[in-house]
Order: sequence, then C-alpha cells, then structure tokens
Amino acid sequence: MAPDILEAIVRQKKTEVAMARESVSEALLRRRAEAPRDRRPFAAALASPGPSGVNIIAEIKRASPSKGSIRPDLDPAVYARLYEEGGADALSVLTDTAFFQGSADDLSAARSAVRLPVLRKDFIISPYQILESAAMGADAILLIVRILAPSQLRDYLVLAGDVGLDVLVEVHSEAELDAAVQAEAALIGINNRNLRTFDTDVGRASRMAGLFQPPRVAVAESGIQSRSDIEALAAAGIFNFLIGESIVRSEDPSRFIRSLKGY
Repeated sequence: MAPDILEAIVRQKKTEVAMARESVSEALLRRRAEAPRDRRPFAAALASPGPSGVNIIAEIKRASPSKGSIRPDLDPAVYARLYEEGGADALSVLTDTAFFQGSADDLSAARSAVRLPVLRKDFIISPYQILESAAMGADAILLIVRILAPSQLRDYLVLAGDVGLDVLVEVHSEAELDAAVQAEAALIGINNRNLRTFDTDVGRASRMAGLFQPPRVAVAESGIQSRSDIEALAAAGIFNFLIGESIVRSEDPSRFIRSLKGY
C-alpha cells in the first residue's frame, strides 16, 4: 500500500503548532491577527473571468513530497514580480518547510514585491494557524476538507472571516464537495491530485465541474501543464486555475503565464 503522505504532513503540523504555541501564545497571536493591515481581495479577484476568460493563481513552490526539489534556489520576490508581469491574478505561496521547503518569510517577501492578493498554501489543522496566517499578512488561506471534520470546517471559515481572510476550500471527491457546500464555502478548489498518494488526474476537475451551482466558484488545482489543459477545463465551465510546478519549472514564467491565458 502506498504511504499516506497527507497523514505524515498532518502529524508534522500537529508538532509544529504545539511548538509555536510555546513561543507565541494564541492570545498574543490573535491580537496580531486583528491588528489593522493592508488587505487585498482574493476571492473577489476570482469571482468572474478576467479579460482573457481565465484567472491564474500562480504558485511559488520550491519542492513537493512527490517531485522532490523543483527549484530550490527560487527567490520569492523575483518570482512574484515575474508572475505579476505575466498577468497572474493572484499568488499562492507554500509556507510548509518540512515537505515543501517554504516559509512564512517566502509569503512576506512575495507579497511585498507585488500588488496581487496572496494565498497562504499550507495544511491548516488548528485555529492557531488561521490567526498565524492573518498575522503574517496573508490575504487568504487554504482549508482542505479531507483533514478537517465538518464542524472544524464551518468554524474555521467563520474564524477566517473574523480576521479578514478569504478562504479557498479544497476538495477531491463528490463527498468532499458536499461537505464544502454544507459548510457554505464560496470558493472551492478541485484538487486533481490525490493527497494520500500524490497521484494526479487532470480530468478530475472537468468531471466535477458540473456539480457546481451558483454562488459556488470553482478553482482547478494541480497537474495543469499547458494551454490545452486550460482549454479542456474551461470547456467544462472552470475559469480559475491554481498552477505551481509547470510555472516554476518554465524558463520564462511571465511568458508562460501569458501563454496559459491565451496571449
């Protein structure tokens, strides 16, 4: 049986949260999270198709558990500027260190370099991490249905709203989509990657797109490599795409993003 990579990540997150609490109390973190800050609208940027008919959330990603190092020397500020120049509509920044070689500093550096809204891409299992996300300056967070109980998902959506964070709720199956809808998630990502095995099926988002009803907005995630992938998913009614590895690996990220948008 293939190892459950997501299970290993969640175990690591529990350890990290416990250690973080020893350094900064939740009460102090909440005060930091609730302090006034510059907020950029993440969900609003993805609510309708942009001029090209496609919205791209371009991801800053050094490595992954399945692919190993992708671009270990990546400078988040440089890449953020390249993404913005290419027409990206938002950024996603991996902040997990143990499995993805990211950090909170990556998010801060990327966000400071551009005017785009920024998603903190991590594995959130605790309210502490939501407060942490707001305190570090994120505009949005990712919540993964598979690692949260229904009551947690609902509560975390409320807490995120309370501290000024938009939320991308991630699903991989019809049952998880039902859970997201029941929790009243508005922006829902369909992950083409199975987080247990990290196997990828780009057709999954196309097959699930027909299950979406307004006001839910879909985002296709993982495995998108080319304009033809975009066109196939767009034909199914999806206009938002979160893309990491193929952009990071490209020789010219700005040009590649423009090609994904059909320019």
